[in-house]
Amino acid sequence: MLKQHLQFKLSQKLSPQQIQLMKLIQLPTQAFEQRLKQELEENPALEGGKENKDEFDSEFDNNDDYNDNESINAEDINVDEYLSDDEIPDYRTQTNNYSSDDEEKTMPYAAGTSFTQYLINQLNTYRLSDEERDIAEFLVGSVDESGYIRRSLSDIMDDLAFTQNVYTEENKIEDVLKIVHQLDPAGVGARNLQECLSIQLHRKEKTPDTELAIGIIDKAFEQFTKKHYQKLIQKFDISEIQLKDAISEIEHLNPKPGGSYSGNNRIVEHIVPDFAIKIVDGELELTLNGRNAPELHVSREYNNMLKGYKDSKDKSKSQKDAVIFIKQKLDAAKWFIEAIKQRQQTLFVTMSAIMHYQKEYFLTGDERNLKPMILKDIADEISMDVSTVSRVANSKYVDTPYGTKLIKEFFSESMKNDQGEDVSTREIKKILETVIEEEDKKKPLTDETLAGILKEKGYPIARRTVAKYREQLDIPVARLRKKI
Repeated sequence: MLKQHLQFKLSQKLSPQQIQLMKLIQLPTQAFEQRLKQELEENPALEGGKENKDEFDSEFDNNDDYNDNESINAEDINVDEYLSDDEIPDYRTQTNNYSSDDEEKTMPYAAGTSFTQYLINQLNTYRLSDEERDIAEFLVGSVDESGYIRRSLSDIMDDLAFTQNVYTEENKIEDVLKIVHQLDPAGVGARNLQECLSIQLHRKEKTPDTELAIGIIDKAFEQFTKKHYQKLIQKFDISEIQLKDAISEIEHLNPKPGGSYSGNNRIVEHIVPDFAIKIVDGELELTLNGRNAPELHVSREYNNMLKGYKDSKDKSKSQKDAVIFIKQKLDAAKWFIEAIKQRQQTLFVTMSAIMHYQKEYFLTGDERNLKPMILKDIADEISMDVSTVSRVANSKYVDTPYGTKLIKEFFSESMKNDQGEDVSTREIKKILETVIEEEDKKKPLTDETLAGILKEKGYPIARRTVAKYREQLDIPVARLRKKI
């Protein structure tokens, strides 16, 4: 049985232009420049750089119809809407605080040999059989960016058979792996941390300290990682000073040998600050990186094409098709210019609100002066959506007198101190970090003790909360902070 009924539903849909604007707002400066370059390449009606104002005679006025999905009839286009006598259209009246010092906009990339190729080049100095070379190159190709081979020999043996048509045995692979372990940087090709440290120690000059360090890593690695120092002293029949010297040798090793190779072809993220905050005469001054305010204008050629169409008496079908194409490109160019302007305003307004909200911090640089602040606080302040503030905070950096900071780091939840005042969790974490830095490393403070100290300082928080904050600060438990 079929039933029919009416249902009223209220929904809000974002237009393609709104979605594109949100994406533009989310982009940090360097990614925005790539997006700008892409738009300039794809839309011939959009041009970058400064334009000679003396030669400029006409542009188009505002036109809010950007829906390319509608069918367009050339006869319905009012060309006069695109041609006006306005000498300075609004998209050209924009502030550009781009410093002349920043004219170099391209990011240099280091050329070099990949980490894998660097290792293969070293293999060329060894006399290997064809089979050994195939195995060695496969092993080198299995090294990850940290310098480890994190696969079992049985898996490698199977892969060699299926992908390289090399049929061999595990003990043969093990022999070739020992050759790989001789390559630089020391420790490369290790299957775990213990093996990595052991390889490096065996390649060092033999001294009593290194000999003891080798014994600790090879024969008592678990006790070493758990910092059971008394058991190590008894096991090797040594003094505390001898143990301390051996541990010093181990601490100077590289746990990630792959990371020491600068040309390992990993993508390095270059941070370009999107904002800058300076203190001028005791007041905060905010500037937006000028690279976010490019010089853009509409192509004169496309403008002249419209004039030619308007002046033409006999309008052919090809001319009509051309004017439809021109309209679409001009609409897209104008929208992009306006979107960039709106992006600038959104970024500046949002960061300005954050700066004033955290004024005490930006004036002093003391993280204990950070006020509790959530996205909604700023969204309400500037009458924008929380998602817009989030897009600005999550991907943008600000250059401050205290270093370059990710904006989202200024946001934190609040909790009440013993006076009933709201304080930032960042403030508590900073105090926790300071207390741990100043502790006696021979007797590190437990989470229970840390909770007691914080309570004395006026922050009544539970032990499990201390543990959570400690983990967020990437600080290990007391036992692992112990030193002799």
